[in-house]
Parts: sequence; C-alpha cells; structure tokens
Amino acid sequence: MLYWALVFLVVAIVAGALGFGGIAGASAGLAKILFFIFLAFLILSLIAGFLKR
Repeated sequence: MLYWALVFLVVAIVAGALGFGGIAGASAGLAKILFFIFLAFLILSLIAGFLKR
C-alpha cells in the first residue's frame, strides 16, 4: 500500500510540473489517503505485536 501511495505522489508531482492541476490534486489526495491508511495499519500492527508478547 505504501508503494501505491508513492506512485500516486510521483504522478502528482509530474502532473503538477506539467500543469495538469486537476490530475495533480486528485493524485496527491489519493496518495495522502493511502499513506494515512498505511500508517494506521502500521500502528495497529505494532500494537498487536506488543500485545502478543
């Protein structure tokens, strides 16, 4: 999932550099959402790992 967040971030940067504002905004928003979902899964995984011990 982090891979897809980085892919959408790169797409947003390239689209922004080429002047495609709508595509850049949508890709950046999607990258941000995927990043926070990944972060939530990471935190849940860490908590589950500490509770198993």
